[in-house]
Amino acid sequence: MISKYDFETPNEHRMVYVREVAVADLPADMQEQVEGIETLYAVHGADGERLAVVKERNLAFALARQNDYAPVTVH
Repeated sequence: MISKYDFETPNEHRMVYVREVAVADLPADMQEQVEGIETLYAVHGADGERLAVVKERNLAFALARQNDYAPVTVH
């Protein structure tokens, strides 16, 4: 059985999307963890699922590449 999180899934799209998100648009429990910051960067899978939220754009791209994904920016 292969889960959606297996990195070896055949024919899996290896692209993720990085976009800036306003902290105010995140769930309340996440907002509490980033006091004093107005924007973060989210990494989304091809299906739109949010995979990660990080402080810096460069970190989002590095995280994607470390996991063998090709990151692209979404406006």
